[in-house]
Amino acid sequence: MHSQEPTTQQDSSVVKNDTINKIDYLKQLGNGYFPTRFLNVDLRYLVKFNQYEGFRTGLGGVTNDEFSEKYRINSYVVYGFKDHRFKYRIGGGFRISEATDTWINLAYIDDLQETGSSSFLTDKRFFQFFEPRLLNIDLFHKHITKAINIEHQPSKHLTTETEFAISKIDPTYNYIFAIDDKKYRNFDITTAKVSLQWSPFSNFDTIKDKVVETKDGYPKFTLQLTQSFKNVLKGDFNFSKIDFRTQHKITYNDDVFSEIVLSSGLATGSTPLTHLYHAYPNNITKETILNRFSVAGVNSFETMYFNEFFSDRFATLQLKHFVKPFKISKRYRPQLVLISRFALGDMKGIERHENLTFGTLDKGFSEVGFELNKLLFGFGLSFAYRYGGYHLPNLEDNIAAKFTFNVSL
Repeated sequence: MHSQEPTTQQDSSVVKNDTINKIDYLKQLGNGYFPTRFLNVDLRYLVKFNQYEGFRTGLGGVTNDEFSEKYRINSYVVYGFKDHRFKYRIGGGFRISEATDTWINLAYIDDLQETGSSSFLTDKRFFQFFEPRLLNIDLFHKHITKAINIEHQPSKHLTTETEFAISKIDPTYNYIFAIDDKKYRNFDITTAKVSLQWSPFSNFDTIKDKVVETKDGYPKFTLQLTQSFKNVLKGDFNFSKIDFRTQHKITYNDDVFSEIVLSSGLATGSTPLTHLYHAYPNNITKETILNRFSVAGVNSFETMYFNEFFSDRFATLQLKHFVKPFKISKRYRPQLVLISRFALGDMKGIERHENLTFGTLDKGFSEVGFELNKLLFGFGLSFAYRYGGYHLPNLEDNIAAKFTFNVSL
C-alpha cells in the first residue's frame, strides 16, 4: 500500500503561479489585448467598418513588463479602404512612481473621431469584442492631436488622468461654425482635461506588484472636466465641459440582476459641434424596418437616428433588467433582457452650427424594448419602440429590430 506523496511548497507555488498566469491572460483578452512576449497586440485595430472609411484595418499594441516595467511604447497604424488614407498614433510613456502607478505619456495622433461623441480618459481600459455602432457612423472629423497625459492612482479605489492637448480639427462633412463674426470650416483647439474614476465598493488585490480589481462593486462614478483655451498655442475657442456618469448594478441572484447607467454632460462657451453631445444614437435613416436591420449597441438608443439630435447639455438614463435564463438544455440558455431608455437635452445658439439640421432632445426622448440574447453562437435579437415627445407619425419609423451579439470570457 503506497501512501500519497505530500504536496511540496514548490508544487503549490507552481500551481498558484500557473493559475495567476491564466487569470492574467484572460484579463488581457478581456481588455482587448493578445499578449506576446514583449508586446500586447491591441485587438481593436485589426478590423473595423464604418460608413466613411469602409473597412478599416491595421495593427497596434503596447509593450508589456517583459519589455520594460518603467517604459512603454503605445502605437498603431490603420488604413481606410474607402477614404484611401492611413491613420496612426505614435506614443509612449514612462513611470515615475510605482506605489501610485503614475505614468507620464506622450502621443501624436492623426485619425478620425465621431462628431458629438464624448468619452472619459479613464475609459480607455475598457474593451468590447464587437462595437456595433461603428458600422453605421458617417459623421466624422479628422484630427491631428499632440498630447501629454499623466495617469495617477492615489488609492486603490480612485484612478485619475490629466491631459493637455492641442488639436487641428477638420470636419469631413459640410459644416461651418459661425462665432464672433467669423465662420470656421476647420479650427484649432487647445484643451486641458481631468478625469476621475471612483469605485468605492469594489474589492482590489495586489497580484505581481499590481493592483487588480477582483470584485466589481457598485455604484461606480466617473467625472471629467474639460477646458478649452482661446489664443493659447493657436486655440480658436474658449469653452468648458463637465461630464458625469454613474453605473449601478442590483444583483438578486447569480442569474437575475438589473443595470442602471446615468450619464450627463454640459458644454458652455464657444463649443463647435465636433465637441458637443449626440446621446449615442444607433438607427440608420432608411425606409423600412428591414432596411434598418443592423446590430444593437450596448448602451445606445436603438430608435434614435444618426445625426437626428445634438445638444450642449444632456442627460440619459438607461435601465436593463436581466431575467433568469431559459434552461432549454445544459449549455443552451437564452436570456431575456427588458430595457427602458430616456434622454433629455437642449442647446443654446443652435444657429451657430450651419449646413446641418438637427433637433435638441428638449421634449424628452423615450424608448422601451427587449433583447433575447445568446440564441445562437452569441447572437440574439433586439426590438425597441420609440414613444413620447419624439414619437413619429409613421408607426414603423418608431420600431427598431436588430441583432445582438454577446461574448464574455
